[in-house]
Amino acid sequence: MHALGNEHLSKAEWRDRLKRARADQTAESHATEASALVNAVSKVTSGTVCAYLPFGTEPGTAALADALAAGGARVLLPVIQPEPGPLEWAEYTGEADLVPSRFRGIREPGGKRLGVEAVRAAELILVPALAVDRRGVRLGRGAGHYDRSLVFAEAGATLLAVVRDAELVDRLPGEPHDVRMTGALTPGRGVVELPM
Repeated sequence: MHALGNEHLSKAEWRDRLKRARADQTAESHATEASALVNAVSKVTSGTVCAYLPFGTEPGTAALADALAAGGARVLLPVIQPEPGPLEWAEYTGEADLVPSRFRGIREPGGKRLGVEAVRAAELILVPALAVDRRGVRLGRGAGHYDRSLVFAEAGATLLAVVRDAELVDRLPGEPHDVRMTGALTPGRGVVELPM
């Protein structure tokens, strides 16, 4: 047992519970956590990073990508394809070059598409998550974009699920096709290595 409830919940029950908890977060708390995430990620060094732009109630802001770029990283952001499948990637060159995605609220780079295998160049991949457990099992929104994309990553890449502190939990339901995270990026603890 942990703060968010019973570890025997289904994925749908977990998603519902986690989305409600995020919706209840105050704007001030979100801003404080976003600042802490920027501080934590600014201590991470890497040549190429696959990141994403948080939207809605997701932890963080576009400042995550800016902090990585300011630290010298080449930052790639996802481009969601019209058909279900792996993500394409494009280089992040600043907020001025972002365009609306076909999904409401999501922005993506407007520049050249680098293909689905561009993730292979990344030493570090920041992955959106509703929660991650101590074994590295990540719970996403259920569309499967990242599970289909992370199979192209290099075996030694660092995979960090970006979550709030309470979203690092003891155990989530997992499936054989789930790509395990090697760590979590949290506002309060920074980078937490997994599995523990």
